Amino acid sequence: MIGQSIGAYTDATHGMTLSAVSMAYYRHIMSYGLAKFRRFAVNVWNVDPDGKTDEEIAGEGLCAMEAWMKEIGLVMNIRELGVTEEMLEGIADGSFICDGGYKTLNHEEIVEILKESM
Repeated sequence: MIGQSIGAYTDATHGMTLSAVSMAYYRHIMSYGLAKFRRFAVNVWNVDPDGKTDEEIAGEGLCAMEAWMKEIGLVMNIRELGVTEEMLEGIADGSFICDGGYKTLNHEEIVEILKESM
């Protein structure tokens, strides 16, 4: 839903907004869905789990995903979409907060994710 609100402010496509916020969002929720992030790292990105904590494995998986996203030329931050610091509160206000998933975000967390996505 964060991406939807960014699109309302910038006219960026849904895919562009998703790629621009995804890494900050995933890092924010990783600890709440650690087992699945770990499995994703091992099964998708072939992260070697030997001698590593679950957090280290999951983090390596996200780093591998981020490198791949950059390699294929995806938008990696919201500034590239025209978002300014002055828009962050409005974008957060326009983000519907949905129950479910690994973590239900609050307004302050959405602003934090947006700042990390700059």
